[in-house]
Amino acid sequence: MVGIILSLVMLMYLAYRGMSVIWLAPILALFAAIFSAGTPLMASYTEVFMLSAAQYVKLYFPAFLLGAVFGKIMDVSGAAKTIAQVITSRVGANNAILAVVLAVSVLTYGGVSMFVVVFAVYPIAAQIFRDSNVPKRLIPGTIALGSFTFTMTALPGSPQIQNTIAMPFFGTTAYAAPMLGLIGTSTMFGLGMLWLKRREAVARANGEGYGHHLGIDVDDSEEPDTLPSPRRAFIPIVIVLMLNFLLVTFYYPNIEAHYLSDYGSTLQKVKGMWSLIIALTTAIVVALILFRKQIAHAREAINDGGESAIMPIMNTAAAVGFGNVIKSLSSFDSIKEMILSIPGSPLLSFAMSTSLLAGITGSASGGLSIALDALGDIYIQQASNLGISLEALHRIASIACGGLDSLPHNGAVITLLSICGMTHRDSYKDIFVCTLAIPIVATGVVLIFATFGVV
Repeated sequence: MVGIILSLVMLMYLAYRGMSVIWLAPILALFAAIFSAGTPLMASYTEVFMLSAAQYVKLYFPAFLLGAVFGKIMDVSGAAKTIAQVITSRVGANNAILAVVLAVSVLTYGGVSMFVVVFAVYPIAAQIFRDSNVPKRLIPGTIALGSFTFTMTALPGSPQIQNTIAMPFFGTTAYAAPMLGLIGTSTMFGLGMLWLKRREAVARANGEGYGHHLGIDVDDSEEPDTLPSPRRAFIPIVIVLMLNFLLVTFYYPNIEAHYLSDYGSTLQKVKGMWSLIIALTTAIVVALILFRKQIAHAREAINDGGESAIMPIMNTAAAVGFGNVIKSLSSFDSIKEMILSIPGSPLLSFAMSTSLLAGITGSASGGLSIALDALGDIYIQQASNLGISLEALHRIASIACGGLDSLPHNGAVITLLSICGMTHRDSYKDIFVCTLAIPIVATGVVLIFATFGVV
C-alpha cells in the first residue's frame, strides 16, 4: 500500500510539473511493484503494462483517430467558427460564457474529440471574451464545462470515448439510459453555468476585464477566406449523431454476425464501436466534399488530425498500463475488498470505484477501463441478481469517471491551460469546480434516480 500511495503522489506531482505521463507511468508503476514482495519487475512491464496499454489502443484507437481528423477538418474549413458565430448571434454577444459553452458542446457532441476541440474553439473564445470584456482567466473553465463534462459522459449518443468505452463490456450503445443521461446533463450544465456566471459577476463588480496578455490570442493563419454557410457547417455534425443512432438502433440489431465467434467476440460487443466508426468516417468524407473550397490543403489537414490523435491515446494507454500494474499487485486485493464492501447498491460502489481509479490515473477513460477490467464482471453479476439494468451501470460509470479524473495531473487539463496561455494558479479553480466537484454532485443525483429504477 505504501508503494501504491507513493507512486500515485509522485505521478500527480510530476505530471503537475509538466512531465509526460508516457514515460512517468511505466517507471512509477514499477516503483510501486518494488514494494510488493515477489513481483517480477520485467514481467510487470512487458506482460502487464505493455499488454494492457496495447489492448487499450487496439480497442479505442479508431475513435481517437477519426475524432481527431474530423475535428481538424471542422477547424481548418472554418465550419467550427461558423457554428460558434451562429450560436453567439442567437444567445447574444453579452452572454460570452454561454455562447462558448454551447459552441464547445455542439462540437464535442457532434463528434469532435475533446482533445481537439480546444484547438478549434480557443481562438473563437478569446475573441468573444475580449469583445465582451470578460476575464481571460475564465476561458479554460468555460471550455472545460462544454467539453469535459456532460457532452463527454452524460448526453445520450455522445461519441466521446468516455461514453463509448463501456459498450463492449455491457453490450450497450452510446444511447444507454437516456433519462439518467439527461438528468446528469441538466445538473452539470446548470450548476456549471451558475458558477461561471457568478465568477463573471464578481469580476465585473471588481472592475476586472479581459486583461492584457502577452502573445497572440487569435491565430487566423489557417482560416479560409470565406466561411461555410451555417446550413453546411452543421451537416457533418448531424450526420455523426443521426447515422450512429440509426446503425445501433435499427441496422445492427437485425443482422446475423455469427462469424464474430471466430474472433472471440459478439455483435453485441462491437456494434457500438462499429457504428461510431462508420458515422465518423461518413461525416469526414461529407465534410471534405462540402468544404472543398474552404480547405486549401486537405491532405495536410488529414495528416495533422491523425498525428494529433497519437499523444492523447498514448497518454491514456500509459495511464491504463499504470493502473493495470497497480491492479496486479497483491495489495490491490485489499483495495478491491474495500470498494466491494461499500454498503448499499452496487451502483454506488461501482461509481465510487470508477471515480477513484480515474483520479489515480488522471484519466477518465483510463480509470473507467481499469474499473471495468477489474470489477466489471462482478458488478454485472450483482446487477443481474438485483435486477439492475446494465444500461444504468453504463451511464453511471460514464458519468462517475468524469469526476476525480480532473485533478491537476490530468493531461487534458494541462493541455487546455497551455493552449489558453493560463496557469493552474490562474484558472484551475474554475476547472476544479466545473469538471470535478460538479460532476461528482451530478453522479450523486443520477444515483438517486437510478435507485428508483429510472433508466
